[in-house]
Amino acid sequence: MSKIKVIPCSGIGKVLGLLARESVLMVTQEKCPNESETLCLAHVVTGDDEVVAKIKGQPCITMDGCPKYCAKKSVEAAGGEVDHSYKVPDFMKPHRGEEHGTGTYLTADGWKFAEELSDILAKTVIEMQEEVR
Repeated sequence: MSKIKVIPCSGIGKVLGLLARESVLMVTQEKCPNESETLCLAHVVTGDDEVVAKIKGQPCITMDGCPKYCAKKSVEAAGGEVDHSYKVPDFMKPHRGEEHGTGTYLTADGWKFAEELSDILAKTVIEMQEEVR
């Protein structure tokens, strides 16, 4: 069975992008390493043959940092099937007033929020794997 592809936005220099990346890394490296993997969005965008081959026709989850949906649009353009698309700001309402960090550094609140996002992603990965079985 193929691993679910979980692709974050790049969002370089923005805390929302860092939150997206860190939450995806928690899922693919710690919570669901046997069920999921991540790929570099830059390789998706530039059409890297190996990365595009891994995405084409495969179930994917994207985690974007803003409403531009760069990860979602890029994965779709590469032929990936985006089954679930998430956006970091959609989960921020209960975290109003928290300081999450910068584009290169997460605060304690930022790490807690990334953990919360990773729980949502991990749950989605497990649900998608169960659907495939």
